[in-house]
Amino acid sequence: MSTSHTALRDLGIQAINSGGSTGSSWWSGRNDGSLLPSINPSTGEQIAGVYPCSPEDYERIVKESLEAFRAWRMVPAPKRGEIVRLIGQALREKKDQLGTLVSLEVGKIKAEGDGEVQEMIDMADFAVGQSRMLYGATMQSERPAHRMSEQWHPLGPVGVITAFNFPVAVWAWNAFVAAIAGDTVIWKPSPKAPLCAVAVQQICNRVMQQQGYAGIFSLFITDQPALADNMVQDPRLPLISFTGSVPVGRRVAAAVGQRLGRTLLELSGNNAVIVDETADLDMAVRAIVFGAVGTAGQRCTTTRRLIVHESRCEELAGRLVKAYAQVQIGNPLEKDVLMGPLIDQVAVEGYRAALDEIKKEDGQILCGGRVLSRTGFFVEPTIVRAQNHWPVVQRETFAPILYIMTFQTIDEAIQMQNDVPQGLSSAMFSNHLRHGERFISAAGSDCGIANVNIGTSGAEIGGAFGGEKETGGGREAGSDSWKAYMRRQTNTVNWGTELPLAQGIKFGS
Repeated sequence: MSTSHTALRDLGIQAINSGGSTGSSWWSGRNDGSLLPSINPSTGEQIAGVYPCSPEDYERIVKESLEAFRAWRMVPAPKRGEIVRLIGQALREKKDQLGTLVSLEVGKIKAEGDGEVQEMIDMADFAVGQSRMLYGATMQSERPAHRMSEQWHPLGPVGVITAFNFPVAVWAWNAFVAAIAGDTVIWKPSPKAPLCAVAVQQICNRVMQQQGYAGIFSLFITDQPALADNMVQDPRLPLISFTGSVPVGRRVAAAVGQRLGRTLLELSGNNAVIVDETADLDMAVRAIVFGAVGTAGQRCTTTRRLIVHESRCEELAGRLVKAYAQVQIGNPLEKDVLMGPLIDQVAVEGYRAALDEIKKEDGQILCGGRVLSRTGFFVEPTIVRAQNHWPVVQRETFAPILYIMTFQTIDEAIQMQNDVPQGLSSAMFSNHLRHGERFISAAGSDCGIANVNIGTSGAEIGGAFGGEKETGGGREAGSDSWKAYMRRQTNTVNWGTELPLAQGIKFGS
């Protein structure tokens, strides 16, 4: 039996799978309608199929999630954290198999697939600690014999909508923090990566059954926009966390805002690396290649623009072209392969369209630029001399295309870095203290993530992840992101015998 078949078996993946669950005791029994295929992007072949949820399935999932929330919110937060710890342990035991499935279903190389599962494990560990640190504050009251404070309460069932490129980690960023906050979670994964979600649900179900809980983590797979819209518009879900494109994010924000709900939006990135005249090019080259080529350019934090001091451009471009020539493209489960396929033919056509536009702008292709004539959705990583104002450079093309441009002064470089609609991740390579500090100052990068001598990709879970402008403004994972999943309550207790009013107001005699 092949490694991939063993992984599928160990994760409970069958030839045909249910697309809805609230726990071990209930999986959707739907077996009619169109089967949602999971396609291996390396071969174009079907791995397995999933029956998506019906409208009736969705109603059941929401009702059970609501019922579970009413009990879960009263479980002590450290106990909730202990259960998340057990899920993290179960993920450790299945790390190799789940990492293999990530590679198989979305085309990440095995190291990245394993790394994504490790990110889930790290997130579980983080959430366990956070479960004992859901701190409020005590404020000084202006009224005598009064105590004023604030505390944080569970919010309710949270809807989490994830994209194909991080088919399991982004769910964990949201779900583990939401769970320790006392929320239940309904997950709608990308229909391009349904098996990863089914496998994670299986893992959660086993742990939750052992602990005597159901409805805390639920799965809702659909490829029907109307049914996904029902979830977004559902007033029973006070928070929708959405990861995806800007156009869809706009619609999600409008729909949730219309009902005065909350959104966490993680949308497009158009991330730049600035390389100044003092930079260590050995470090810069390694970071740029991983940032631009990793996940075949299909990360929201992918390095898409390279802004280089004119004195270093020729040397850096030459070194990158040589490095790209050594990037082995192929089956992501094979050893030594550094870049797998794009997710599907639509992504390939997006790559082609971007290159056509580059050629119309007279952009110089330094390397790559071809769709590979082999089975699967493979393209060459590409480097292009470009101008920052070109429309194609101003957009996020979800493919391994890196645009190189030059600058003369650090102010010019920062202006170029900021002069795009997106604002997720950014980086500068410099050994000049003032340049680095300028870059991360209020007058520097306008992105949610700004790094010095580190690339744009590969954020740690301890920091809040997210960006500004068209990236959406949401924050997930570390820092104080837990507050997004809770509601704040201000409390004032009068322990005296008088009833003074605030602001010194006198009412009556």
